[in-house]
Amino acid sequence: MTDSTTFAGTVLRGREFDPVEGRVVVEDGEITAIEEESTHSDDVILPAFVNAHTHIGDSIAKEAGGGLSLEELVAPPDGLKHRLLRQAGQREKVEAMRRSLQFMVDSGTAACIEFREGGVDGVEAFDRAAHGLDIDPVVLGRETVDAMEASDGFGASGANDADFSRERNATARAGKLFGIHAGEVDASDINPALDLDPDFLVHMVHAEELHLDRVADSEIPVAVCPRSNLVTDVGFPPIADLLERTTVALGTDNVFLNSPSMFREMEFTAKIADVSAREVLRMATVNGAEIAGLNCGLVEPGRDAKLLVLDGDSDNLSGAKDPVRAAVRRAGVADVSEVYLSGR
Repeated sequence: MTDSTTFAGTVLRGREFDPVEGRVVVEDGEITAIEEESTHSDDVILPAFVNAHTHIGDSIAKEAGGGLSLEELVAPPDGLKHRLLRQAGQREKVEAMRRSLQFMVDSGTAACIEFREGGVDGVEAFDRAAHGLDIDPVVLGRETVDAMEASDGFGASGANDADFSRERNATARAGKLFGIHAGEVDASDINPALDLDPDFLVHMVHAEELHLDRVADSEIPVAVCPRSNLVTDVGFPPIADLLERTTVALGTDNVFLNSPSMFREMEFTAKIADVSAREVLRMATVNGAEIAGLNCGLVEPGRDAKLLVLDGDSDNLSGAKDPVRAAVRRAGVADVSEVYLSGR
């Protein structure tokens, strides 16, 4: 028996998010049609978000470490985050992660790419935290090859921290995803990271022309985290320059620095970077999905039905003339009418 449902309103359709009035038809978790017709609905239907870079483990210590430098906060093995994680009990860490993941679901995030500390134990803890929640985390283990084998790939801290050649080779043999931080504090680790031929890079705040050319030649995607970079005072990523050369996705980074809200990340990025609202929405949806290898991120037939419905008649969105700009620059959790994440 076919499981069928429909969503009516203004549909932000396809890669350009063209606003059309009509209905999205979903059958067995897949978008099968977009029917243009008058609906008299104020709802705005867009793809659910893909958060391209998270560290959910530090949910135990939100807003800890005020005034500390980036290295004092997160550098392994003795940054504040790592010390707090060692001190916390496993049950506390799992519960804190679960609450952050639930917030992500409630605010329209369908999937995330998680860099998971703690080796195999950290991967297993995250799996327990996510169990039963309607979210598709792509978990990249850290620290050991065993953690990579227990997860969806390997998430390296940065080429200045260690030689990750062994982990990169093992991940490639396993056919899994390999991501690495690069250019967050300075440019010194970007070329060594690129030499590893990663599947994607994270941050690239200090990318120079040579690095941008290498990224373009290698077609390596980049996940940027602008709010995190502001909080840690390392600078602002050259988003427009990166977009000219490769796929750029949006992430929220460490939970103890920022809420994992893609609404906040989009608004900040759209108002600071010289890029269009449509480009920012792509960064928050389909671009992250492509890095993660997921079949969501767009409202079009054949995509998994991971949908976010905004109330276009909310006090905040009522009167908006451009639904794409409104979704990116103005909308928030209070405007969410429905989150549908039951795609295949």
